[in-house]
Amino acid sequence: MSVPFDVLQLPPAALERGGLEILRAGVIDGSLHVALRRTFDDPQAWGMALAEIARHVARIYAMETGTAEAVTLERIRNMLDAEFDAPSSAGTTQALK
Repeated sequence: MSVPFDVLQLPPAALERGGLEILRAGVIDGSLHVALRRTFDDPQAWGMALAEIARHVARIYAMETGTAEAVTLERIRNMLDAEFDAPSSAGTTQALK
């Protein structure tokens, strides 16, 4: 028997104009699982994308919890630094075509 996976809805702009999904992440049994497309020729573009994702996360926290965006961004940045220095888990990655 398969267990359902709770997926997000596509962004409205994707439904209207199409696009390319570059990253999908899920938490399964407490572990992060990721599927992605390399997408960009320059890996620095991923830095820009990840920073933009962090800003979106901060906005959602602000809307849903009232936590200031700057506070959330600082907490994210601190954990990114800690994880880069000493990863807690390698997780699972799958390259998509």
